[in-house]
Parts: sequence; C-alpha cells; structure tokens
Amino acid sequence: MSRTSEPFGGQLHAVHVLGTAAGAGAGAHVSSLVGGLVARGVEVTVCGPAAAEADYGFGGTGARFVPVDLGARRARADAPVVGALRAAFHGAGVVHAHGLWAGFLAAVALGGRRVPLVVTWHGGAPAEGGRGVVLRWLERRALRTATVVLGVSSELVDRARALGAKDARFAPAAVPRPAGRPPRPPEEGERLRQKTRADHGAVDRPLLLAVGMLEPQQGYDLLLDAAGLWAGEDPAPLVAIAGEGARRAELERRIGAERLPVVLLGRRDDVPDLLAAADLVVLPSRWEARPLMAQEALHAGVPLVATDVGGTRELVGDAAVLVPYGDPLGLARAVADLMADPARRTALSVAGRAQAATWPSEDDTVAQVLSVYDELTQRA
Repeated sequence: MSRTSEPFGGQLHAVHVLGTAAGAGAGAHVSSLVGGLVARGVEVTVCGPAAAEADYGFGGTGARFVPVDLGARRARADAPVVGALRAAFHGAGVVHAHGLWAGFLAAVALGGRRVPLVVTWHGGAPAEGGRGVVLRWLERRALRTATVVLGVSSELVDRARALGAKDARFAPAAVPRPAGRPPRPPEEGERLRQKTRADHGAVDRPLLLAVGMLEPQQGYDLLLDAAGLWAGEDPAPLVAIAGEGARRAELERRIGAERLPVVLLGRRDDVPDLLAAADLVVLPSRWEARPLMAQEALHAGVPLVATDVGGTRELVGDAAVLVPYGDPLGLARAVADLMADPARRTALSVAGRAQAATWPSEDDTVAQVLSVYDELTQRA
C-alpha cells in the first residue's frame, strides 16, 4: 500500500469533489472541513469548478485545488471530466463527494477501484415531474454506489436508506463561523445598524431580511405574496432580499407591477451587518436540509420566521416561528404578530442563541468525518 493510501499510520490522501449544484452552504462546509483535515495531517485535494476556488479559497486551507468543471446535473458523464477526476484520484485513500451529481461522477471515475467513496448529501427537494425521473435515477445510482452516505438531516438519511444506500448516517454539517473581529463599542454598532437601515429605506419601518439565490427553490413567490398582504400597513415592513440568480428580472417585474415593499440587494458580502440591522429573518423556502441562513440568524440572535419544510424544524427546534409552505396568509400573520410583540422577539433571540449552542462545532464535524475515514481505510 502506498503511503498516500495508508490509514492514519501514514498520511491519508482524501480527495473531495464539489459539484456546481451543491450550494453555498456546501461550499462553505467543504472549505471548513478540508481546513480541519489538513490541520490534522491529512493530505487533501479538492476538485471542483474554478469559481468555487475563487469563492471559498480551498488553496488557502493547505489543500491542493484541481479545477474540474463538473457541469450541471445530467444523466451522463463527460469523458474529459471523468478523466480529470480519475487523474486526481491517483493515490487517494478515500474519495469524498459533496452532492449527488458529484457522487455519481466520482463513482464513474473510480470505475470499481477499491477506494472508499463517501457521499455527503447536502439537500435537494424530492424529485417530481418529468425531470424528476432523471433525478430519481441519479439519486439511486449515486446513493447505492457510495460506501457511506452522510446526510445533513435525518430526513435525508431516511430518504437515502429508502433509495438503497448501503450505509447512511446522520452527519449535521457545522456552519463555519466568520473570522473574529474586535467587537464594536455599543455606540458604533448602533450607528452602523441605523446607517444600514437608512441605506435601505427602513428608518421608521420594520426591516425583514431574506438571503439566498434568486431561484425557484428559495420560495420567493411565497414571500412576495405575503408582502402584498402587509403592503397596506402603515408602516409596511420592508423586505430586503440579498442574493442573485436567474429569477431576478422576473421578481423585479412583479415587485414593480404590484408595488410591493421589497428590494433586491443583489449579491452581498456584508450579510453580518445586514443581520445586525434586521428586525426579522424570513426563510420562505420550498425545501431545506440544514439551511445556512437559519443557522446564521440563530447564531446572531435575530428572530426567524421560516417554512416548516425538510430539516428546518430539526435544526431550529422551538427557537423560531415555523409556518407551512404555500400559506402566504400564515406567513404574513406570523411576521405581523412578531412585529407587534417585542417581548416575543427578545425571547426568540435568546432561544436562538441557546439552540445554536447545541449544534456541532466545526471541530466536531471534522472529528466525525475523520472517524468515518479511519473506519473505511482500516476496512479496505
């Protein structure tokens, strides 16, 4: 056995594969994870789109980055992509794919080699409709090929087992915490908060924050429906949506046509400042596994109103207000009730931070993954 494929008696070489559909939470998780693995003596290679390296700086963690354009999900594997992955897998003791398309491509590239394949399933709503036939095939193929499937929510673990995974385990990925900065004096923090609110036209009105790509799964149609219901209030809450995506023009047209109290902020790098300025965070998603924005809101002590979908309830417990997806009146009422009840908002702020303290840390996540690698390489 070569040194790079030995278990922890030598240096383990772990290759991580990140697909384009894995999402921001997955990218941040992989960056945190590989940094922890490198710090513990694991040699790490990350394969993924060049844009992912620009966004998450894998090379800065001590990992080697290999740009591979995995492309969008489709029911075939392109030869150049498979060839690039196969070359990157040389000497690997374990391959760890993030997302089902990445897992499928990794399995094809391994081609039956006796190298353990770990697939972390970060999410994805159950497949429906004509396109769902292809996605369900992809799910079954990727999950059944993996040596171990790590699901970030219990629901995903149950789905993986139902789809034929040999070994599926719950592995809640920790949210990477931003690098520490000296705390601002209270007066400076309040000045910045008021400036941020003024910059977005929310000096004398509630400011609601939503963060996420402008894509169908984010549920922004539901949010705009709810905004239409409170548009006649005085003052009407202002919804600020941070994120970019394919639906921007469509959403802008609707906001203008219906005169909705909603502003699209585009892609932002100051989400912590937006959180500090917001009265509430709203998460109207059609489906979530372990939503990054919910974690950020609770860590920051900002009250959260979210749709009761996927793994959200498992994540937040009683520390957020949950409403059914597809119920704009319920969402509007939940927001209005919270805005009228400062004591309840304070209680949710305290409960949110307490709930966040129960989640696994980045060190816990690294330790769990290392134990899986150790088990698999000892078994091989």
